Amino acid sequence: MADHPDTANYYTKIPQINTVKYRKLLHQNTANQYSKIPQINTVKYRKSIQYMVFQHMNYRPRIVDDELNLNMRTFGAVQIKGPKGCGKTTTAKQFAKTVIEFQDEDLRDRYLQISEDRPSRLLKGEKPILFDEWQDAPKIWGAVRKDVDDTGLTGQYLLTGSSSKQIQTAHSGTLRIASMRMYPMSLFESGDSNGTVSLKAAFDGGLDDGLMRSDTDLDSLISAICRGGWPRAVNLEDRDAKLNVARQLLVQTCEYDVSSIDGVRRDPVIAEMILRSYSRNICQLADLKTIYADASSEKSISYTTFNEYIGALERLYIIDDVDAWNPAIRSKTAIRSTKKKNLVDPSIAVAALGLSPEYFDRDFNTLGFLFESMVMRDLRIYSSKLGGRLSYYHDRYGLEADGVLHLRDGRYAIIEVKLGESGIKDGISNLNKTEELILEHNTAHDGTRIRPPDIKMVITGEEVGYIRDDGVMVIPAGCLRD
Repeated sequence: MADHPDTANYYTKIPQINTVKYRKLLHQNTANQYSKIPQINTVKYRKSIQYMVFQHMNYRPRIVDDELNLNMRTFGAVQIKGPKGCGKTTTAKQFAKTVIEFQDEDLRDRYLQISEDRPSRLLKGEKPILFDEWQDAPKIWGAVRKDVDDTGLTGQYLLTGSSSKQIQTAHSGTLRIASMRMYPMSLFESGDSNGTVSLKAAFDGGLDDGLMRSDTDLDSLISAICRGGWPRAVNLEDRDAKLNVARQLLVQTCEYDVSSIDGVRRDPVIAEMILRSYSRNICQLADLKTIYADASSEKSISYTTFNEYIGALERLYIIDDVDAWNPAIRSKTAIRSTKKKNLVDPSIAVAALGLSPEYFDRDFNTLGFLFESMVMRDLRIYSSKLGGRLSYYHDRYGLEADGVLHLRDGRYAIIEVKLGESGIKDGISNLNKTEELILEHNTAHDGTRIRPPDIKMVITGEEVGYIRDDGVMVIPAGCLRD
């Protein structure tokens, strides 16, 4: 077991600096700040503080941090789910004091043996304890649940995993183990959005009427799409190395993970073929039979086999479709109910299609779909603290909203995503027509009223945004944050 100081609160154990005056100073993330505090400029505390500051200096804050903090204060354990490489372990380590990594080959066999014979022994150590890739040792779940029941303490354990393996556990973790989802970095988290426009403020009516200005031009957006929100890629300097992260993630997903998820050997060629077809249809309303026909044109497979691959990719959190919103403003047959095809990060689609940033100089159509995919990812992240649930609207008459974002308190936004200026006018028209359709329904059906949208928003790749007289907010993706 590797013991780590509590990087967020370790200094509170040092009485000389447990004051507001010095706590703020230490949070400034400067490696030598502690030397300015005479009470701790001693060998006894320098090593601990130096480690703490080093951890903070190398950690990019994530929007999910606040949700994790709340869950740790509420429940005895927290499970963090999400795709490989999105930063789950790194984030969890900011909260953990003891770390057990089941994929550490030096200790793996020992950990697995203990977890099989006497899992409670792995619960010894300074809390919170992080169990990374806990699915490899499924008895840990029950041991953690029992300990949480016995002690009644909060914030004791963290469990991270990159797949939703179908693991049989004796008991659920209801009200003992909180579960939360993590994504790759949003544009704001990666530093590609200046964060001058808050999604929460947009819902609360707190946006200024002035112009919104993004610092992210089209080339930078293309780079962000191709690189993705993977922390490793974001932190690299070399351009080719940044792009290589998503390519290697694709390779590892197809060659290893798609089989290891449930122990069923699957063909990497077929897995990549399916992801390539998914990528060609990203943010479109193609049904699974269309994806199947496209994918099987490269290599013949049965529809049953195809569905098994789709299920495996979903459990790996690679496929991340967008559900349809079906309000009663049209007949059920008039509203599309097919899931909108999407991946957890647009860089996977770029890698699967073998594209480079230069390719998009001549293909704005594909770029537009990938931009929408990135915006869908970011909206899920930005709305997570508000209990956001993302869907889309599309009817057979051509009326659509690329995104419909419902919050837990009932408020919602209808959203269009338009890469360039030429599409903004159509986006605004769609939003206003959708609102009008809801208002017309409410007039005609007083007993089944549908709440009108609280905000109408066009998210664009342009660098300047504004709020129109009709209430539509035109917001650059390079300005948005949670």
